[in-house]
Formats: sequence, structure tokens, C-alpha cells
Amino acid sequence: MAKAASKNAKIKDAKASAEAKNWTKVIKAVRSPKSGAYTFKEAIIHKDKVKDYLSEK
Repeated sequence: MAKAASKNAKIKDAKASAEAKNWTKVIKAVRSPKSGAYTFKEAIIHKDKVKDYLSEK
């Protein structure tokens, strides 16, 4: 039989889940000035700072 998860584990997972929803993975295409090819930068940032990250060069 499988073990039942304790009540404390469920509460802890719910808090972690709620906090994790505030973070976003952002992929940004960056053009190389030398070759003109595109490369991609990935970052995991807070959802409030997405526009700032995308607007920076």
C-alpha cells in the first residue's frame, strides 16, 4: 500500500506552489552584431520584472 502524505507536507507544497507561480521562464532572441545570427538567452525571473528584462539590450 502507498503511504498517505501527511497534512504538513500538503500545506508546505501548497505554499511552495503559490510562490512558484510568481516566477516565469523568459526566452529572448539576441542578434549577434558580428555574424547577424540569432542566439537565445534564457532566464527565470520574477513576473513583475519581465518587461524590464525584455527591454534591456
